[in-house]
Amino acid sequence: MSAVRPTTTGVSETVSSLVTTGIAGRIAKQDAAVWGPDAQFEAAIRLGWTALHETSRPLLSTILALRDELLGEGIDRVALCGMGGSSLAPEVICAAAGVPLVVLDSTDPSQVRSAMVDLERTVVVVSSKSGSTLETDSQRRSFVEAFTAAGVDAARRIVVVTDPGSALEQTAREHGYRAVFAADPSVGGRYSALTAFGLVPSGLAGADITALLDQAAAAAPDLSRDEADNPALLLGAAMAATPAADSLAARGTLVIVAQDGLPGFGDWAEQLIAESTGKLGRGVLPVAAGPDAPELTTGAPDVLVARVTAGSQQAGSSAGVSVTGPDQHERALEVTVTGPLGAQFLLWEYATAVAGHILGINPFDQPDVESAKVAARGLLDATPEPVAPAFAADGVAVTGSTGLLEGVEPTLQAALAATLGRLSPSGYVAVMAYLDRLANAPLAGVRDRLAARTGRPVTFGWGPRFLHSTGQFHKGGPAVGVFIQVVAGPGFVEDLHIPDRPFSYGRLIAAQAAGDATVLASHDVPVLTFTVSSDAGLRAVKSALDGAR
Repeated sequence: MSAVRPTTTGVSETVSSLVTTGIAGRIAKQDAAVWGPDAQFEAAIRLGWTALHETSRPLLSTILALRDELLGEGIDRVALCGMGGSSLAPEVICAAAGVPLVVLDSTDPSQVRSAMVDLERTVVVVSSKSGSTLETDSQRRSFVEAFTAAGVDAARRIVVVTDPGSALEQTAREHGYRAVFAADPSVGGRYSALTAFGLVPSGLAGADITALLDQAAAAAPDLSRDEADNPALLLGAAMAATPAADSLAARGTLVIVAQDGLPGFGDWAEQLIAESTGKLGRGVLPVAAGPDAPELTTGAPDVLVARVTAGSQQAGSSAGVSVTGPDQHERALEVTVTGPLGAQFLLWEYATAVAGHILGINPFDQPDVESAKVAARGLLDATPEPVAPAFAADGVAVTGSTGLLEGVEPTLQAALAATLGRLSPSGYVAVMAYLDRLANAPLAGVRDRLAARTGRPVTFGWGPRFLHSTGQFHKGGPAVGVFIQVVAGPGFVEDLHIPDRPFSYGRLIAAQAAGDATVLASHDVPVLTFTVSSDAGLRAVKSALDGAR
C-alpha cells in the first residue's frame, strides 16, 4: 500500500463524524458502550477519571494537613516508590512546579541505593494500585530496613496510596504506617494523574494540587461538548486518523515535544497513549522528545508532531488544540496543544479515549503488560543457567534472538547493523536500557542520533520502568519494531539484597530484561542485547549506537 499523507481535511472529517455520534458527551457521561461490546465490561469500571476534578477535592485538606505535620517534624524530603502511572504523573507535576521529588521507579541496585539517603528528613510514599507490584514492594522493604538501621521509626515515615482492599492496604494497617490514602478504584493507573496517586506525593512535596484540579475543572466543559472545536476531539482524531505507510492498522507515530513549563510531560503522555492504544496489532506509537530535539522523521507520512505548551496559568484558563500542515515542504501534520498542566492531563485522557474509539480498541486494558512480568517471575523461580552470548567485543557480551546474528562479524557495529537491517519502511526502533537512569542519563541521547540515521521513529525506555508504559505497545501493537537492550552484567554495579526475598535487585532486574527479551522474541521481532560489565563497555555501546548506520 502506498503512503497516505494525513491532512487537516481528514482530521476535520473525522471530528465531524465524532460530533455527529456524540462521542465527547457520551464519554463525559461515562457511557461504557462507546468502545464496543468487547470493551464494555472494563470501560464500565474505568471511567471515573472524567470527574476527578470534582471527586478528588476531599483529598486536598487531608494531604495538605499531613504536609504541615511532616514539615513541623523537620521532614521535608519526599521519596516516591511507584511504577508507571503511580510515578509518572507526580514526577511531571513536581517538575512543573519546581519542587523536589525523589522518584524511585527502578530495580537497578545503584538507583535504589541512591534513593535511601537523608533518611532523618525523608517520608516515603509507597504507591501501587494493585498493591502487589513487585518493584514497589521490594522498594518498600528496603526503605523499612534502611529506616530501622538508621534508628528511625519506619512506620511513621511511610505513606501508602493504593486501591481499597489491596494487599498493600492490609500491610499498611498491620504495620501502622503513618497514613493510607485509598485511590479511586474506578480509575486505571495511567488515567490516575488527578487521583491520590498524583496528588498525594505531589502535595506532600509542595506542588499546588488545588490549582491542578482547578485547571482541569476549567477545561472539563470544553472537553465534554460535541462541537467541532472540542480540543479533545481534534487531538484524538489527529492521533488515530494518521495512517502508517503500509498498514492502516498501525496508524502511525506521535512525536510529543513538550515545551514551556511542562518538563517530562512527554513521558507521562507516552505511557497513556502506548498502553491505551497498543493492542490487537494496532496503535499509535508515542515518542517522547525533548524541547531541543532536532526535527526527526517529520517528513514521514505516518508521523504526527504534537507541540505541547503550558500557555496561560491564570485561573479559569482552559486548553486548546490547533492543527496545521502538511505544507509545501512535505512536513508532517502537526498539532499544537496549549493549556496548564491540570487541563493537559484531562485533555490527553479524553483524546486518548477518543483515539481508542476510532481505532476500535479498548483503551482501558493492558493485556500484554503481564506477559513480561510472568516471564521475569518464571526466571526468578527457576534460576536457569545464563544464556551464552553469540560473541563478546569491547568488553560487551552480545546476544540476539534466533537467527539475528548468524554469519555476522563479531563487532558491536556489525551486530547493530544486522538488527537495523530488519527495520521495515513503516517500522520503529526501541532502545531499552536496564540501568540507573539517573547515573546514565546521557545514554538517552542515542535516540535522536538513531532516528536521524534511520529516518524512522526511535523510542528510548529505562527498564523496568518502560515495561509499565511502552512495553504494552511493543507486544500488543503492530509487530514492526526492532529492539535493542542495554543491560548490566556482573560487576557493573554493586548488587543490593531485597529484605526477606530469595533474590537481589541485580538478579531481579536481570530477570526482567531477560523475560522481556523472551516475550518480544516470541512475537517474531528482532531483539539485540548488549550486556556491559564496565564503564568502558557502556561507552563502547553508546559509541556504536551514536554511529549506527
